[in-house]
Amino acid sequence: MTRREAAASLHRSLAWFVAHDGTERTLSLVAAKARQHGALGSVDLACALRACRGRGDRWTRVLEVHATSVVRGLGGDRLIGNLLIDLYAKNGLLRWARWVFEDLSARDHVSWVAMLSGYAQNGLGIEALGLFHQMHRSAVVPTPYVLSSVLSACTKAELFAQGRLIHAQVYKQGFYSETFVGNALIALYLRFGSFKLAERVFSDMPFCDRVTFNTLISGHAQCEHGEHALEIFDEMQSSGLRPDCVTVASLLAACASVGDLRKGKQLHSYLLKAGMSLDYITEGSLLDLYVKCGDIETAHEIFDSGDRMNVVLWNLMLVAYGQISDLAKSFEIFCQMQAAGIRPNQFTYPCILRTCTCSGQIELGEQIHSLSIKNGFESDMYVSGVLIDMYSKYGWLDKARRILEMLGKKDVVSWTSMIAGYVQHGLCEEALATFKEMQNFGIWPDNIGLASAASACAGIKAMRQGLQIHARVYVSGYSADVSIWNTLVNLYARCGRSEEAFSLFRTIEHKDEITWNGMVSGFGQSGLYEQALKVFKQMGQAGAKYNVFTFVSSISASANLADIKQGKQVHCRAIKTGHTSETEVSNALISLYGKCGSIEDAKMEFSEMSERNEVSWNTIITSCSQHGRGLEALDLFDQMKQEGLKPNDVTFIGVLAACSHVGLVEEGLRHFKSMSNEYGIAPTPEHYACVVDILGRAGQLDRARRFVEEMPISADAMVWRTLLSACKVHKNIEIGELAAKHLLELEPHDSASYVLLSNAYAVTGKWSNRDQVRKMMKDRGVKKEPGRSWIEVKSAVHAFFAGDRLHPLADRIYSFLADLNDRIAKIGYKQDNYHLFHEREQEQRDPTSFVHSEKLAVAFGLMSLPPCMPLRVIKNLRVCNDCHNWMKFTSNVTGREIVLRDVYRFHHFTNGSCSCGDFW
Repeated sequence: MTRREAAASLHRSLAWFVAHDGTERTLSLVAAKARQHGALGSVDLACALRACRGRGDRWTRVLEVHATSVVRGLGGDRLIGNLLIDLYAKNGLLRWARWVFEDLSARDHVSWVAMLSGYAQNGLGIEALGLFHQMHRSAVVPTPYVLSSVLSACTKAELFAQGRLIHAQVYKQGFYSETFVGNALIALYLRFGSFKLAERVFSDMPFCDRVTFNTLISGHAQCEHGEHALEIFDEMQSSGLRPDCVTVASLLAACASVGDLRKGKQLHSYLLKAGMSLDYITEGSLLDLYVKCGDIETAHEIFDSGDRMNVVLWNLMLVAYGQISDLAKSFEIFCQMQAAGIRPNQFTYPCILRTCTCSGQIELGEQIHSLSIKNGFESDMYVSGVLIDMYSKYGWLDKARRILEMLGKKDVVSWTSMIAGYVQHGLCEEALATFKEMQNFGIWPDNIGLASAASACAGIKAMRQGLQIHARVYVSGYSADVSIWNTLVNLYARCGRSEEAFSLFRTIEHKDEITWNGMVSGFGQSGLYEQALKVFKQMGQAGAKYNVFTFVSSISASANLADIKQGKQVHCRAIKTGHTSETEVSNALISLYGKCGSIEDAKMEFSEMSERNEVSWNTIITSCSQHGRGLEALDLFDQMKQEGLKPNDVTFIGVLAACSHVGLVEEGLRHFKSMSNEYGIAPTPEHYACVVDILGRAGQLDRARRFVEEMPISADAMVWRTLLSACKVHKNIEIGELAAKHLLELEPHDSASYVLLSNAYAVTGKWSNRDQVRKMMKDRGVKKEPGRSWIEVKSAVHAFFAGDRLHPLADRIYSFLADLNDRIAKIGYKQDNYHLFHEREQEQRDPTSFVHSEKLAVAFGLMSLPPCMPLRVIKNLRVCNDCHNWMKFTSNVTGREIVLRDVYRFHHFTNGSCSCGDFW
């Protein structure tokens, strides 16, 4: 045999052994050829490299072959280089792969695909895109394989926008018919939740293989669209493709997501009948099915019969007991696992930590955290993400933040958990700052991150940032995500953008409870109470399901509108749906009736509650106080303490107001001192204002002034306004001027402050000082808020101003009022409305200008409402002495109950007396 024939024979032998995985024999033949024939060519070295594929123990040989190629002058050879790039890239040695790539004398499409695939497999999407752009600059036309690799890189690196651009290039170059390209596009869109786009790609594909269906089934299963995943499986079977282990594992996950245990058991039987060997993924999916469907007994049987060295099965058993919040059993499994010598992985600790979170055992979670650090998982992203979530949910935000900061590589889950934690605890500005920081790190937010950021915007009514997040939702492909739309609807509603909120609301095809409640609560929190009640009504028409939050938001909206009729309708609906047993709903009802002047209904609702909390007691105490029933409020306070409930700062505002309204000075001061001495509650400016009101109403103005001067905190406008108001009532202009000086410094544009000072001067006859105050108002552009009163008659709210002649029935109202004034004058009423004007002004003014708005509202109510109905009037300012006296006489001669709600409290006028006892 000649030398040439011998070399050819060796080539044929090398090729055969490479094809038949004869690694050792191949390498031996290469060595033999080197000894017999000297120089080795590129084909020989390529055979040696192919023999080393998939063999982690052959790296020494790979390096030897690489070195030999360089020594032989074949360092830039394309055949050898492409194989080296593939070998290095698949084993994570991307830097070495890139060196070889750059040293190639000439690159072909195989070179580009090998390098791009390496970046894609290792999740280096930015690097893959950079290489792709370099390919364009090199005037190399991308092949379908290149585009497929770049799409995979975009999917793994979560580069959705760039992936869309690659999709456009697929269209442009006509590679849509390539099945593997379509598969890569489907994977991209499913990763970002763009199911409609994925389905569109699927429907346009001329041919689908098993990978296509597996990708679709897996994508829908992972997003818990189990029913759709099962429909795709039916389509797969119709196309004649048989499922493999990957298909079955995904289908089991789909069944688990929808709780379809029957279908899952059929798949289990199929596995057994088909004789498929259970790999650890399929075995895990099977166990996961029974765990999520609550069949813990069968799950245990599979676990006991499975590979006990498979850490995945142990993790799933931890999930099983965590699912039923059995922390003791979870911890037992965790200990058994370590006793069996199974080393926990990065998913083990999150399983037990989640159970600690759900069970509220954060201290045990902290111990597990320490154990994870000892076992080397301190910097693991998955473990850290769950720890951040655990600490954030329980308000340990500093600790959660430290974990985030220590992470070398932060993923979207870690950032999102931190953002959600801030939002949960009302730190919306910190949440948005963290959201911005995440993007600065080049991390694209997922659907949960976007929803949390939108919630943060809603919390602080940051509409501009909210609009940016809304735009990002579209760009990110989450336009089908209902949870994000719910958050956006709530954002627009809270920011008072009712038209945009309704527009978004109408575009949501499948509205859930959160959608409806987001609208109701959002409008309520932004002060759009009528819109909130409108949505509540639409819920009933649409057959939507109410929950606690629906009723609380709707009842609160009715209360803020003082619309007792609408509130009672919501109350009736709550009774029908059985929600009145909920403490939160009852609390809202107490507040409703209290704010609408129906204190008896509020007390009845409170008495019928099966369970009361601090809010229940605070609401009824405050309601009684506002209605002039101070002694009842104080009795309730004593009952609250007897029931073992600890009062808070809100409780004491009601208690102090009760003492103020009934003139209990020393008792009020005793309660104020007990706040800090007995309960450790630091008084707020509102508490100090209540004490000033207690002293001021009792005429102890010097004592009130000293109290303000000795306050440990700076007195705010509320405190000084309260003192000035008392000075006006008791005609103490010296202290009044002191209070006004501080008040006008704090609120130079508040008209009420000027009016109080002006009136204080008027009641003491200091007309020139009064005129100076009015001039000051005019010079500073401050306008007095006109007095207004409202009354509801036959579902229509009627508003009145002082001396109002605009009402359609004005003539009848004034005629009725004149007759009423004659009647009450006969039993002793004497008008007192000129104390704010000197004699010359009184002569010049139209007498009707002294007819205050509440008198007109009461007169109209007496004319229009049935005799059995009480009159409920709301006024935006404090009722004056004359109107207060007039209503007492009016209630006496008409026999009607008049409920007046002014800016400070409620007055109930019956049979010639007021609930305030003339102490207001």
